Amino acid sequence: MSDIVTQLSEPLYTAFQSEMFVLLSTVDIESGGPTSSAISWVYALDYSTLRLALDHRSRLVANIKAHPKVTITVFGEGTIYAINGRAAVAQDPLEMVPFKMCCFDVHIEAVRNALFYGAQLVAAPVYNKVYDRRAADMLDAQVFEAMKKA
Repeated sequence: MSDIVTQLSEPLYTAFQSEMFVLLSTVDIESGGPTSSAISWVYALDYSTLRLALDHRSRLVANIKAHPKVTITVFGEGTIYAINGRAAVAQDPLEMVPFKMCCFDVHIEAVRNALFYGAQLVAAPVYNKVYDRRAADMLDAQVFEAMKKA
């Protein structure tokens, strides 16, 4: 049995220095079952901590506060990674953003290859923001700046 990896690799850490698409899996506060949501306000604070920001209107905030164990699924480096960790509030509400958000630090407990044996990811998912691009860029800049100061 191999040792559990508890930190990001250099390529994963570098990828988390700019905006990227991930899936955040939490335990639903009402049903008690698993749930996943796509997010992009996430970055690597260091090799063992991911920081993410969530709109308070999202169920994810209540889910994480009630059940802090989360999984972040990342598409990259030719594979898919499942990053397991425990989330803790870094700042609530997140300051310097135009609406109420919560900032969490996810302390990494394990980084695992989650792609089935014998497969290689050819390309990461690509997405477009379908609302005002200038407004989206401005909001992203505000949120990431606030997250870095939290």
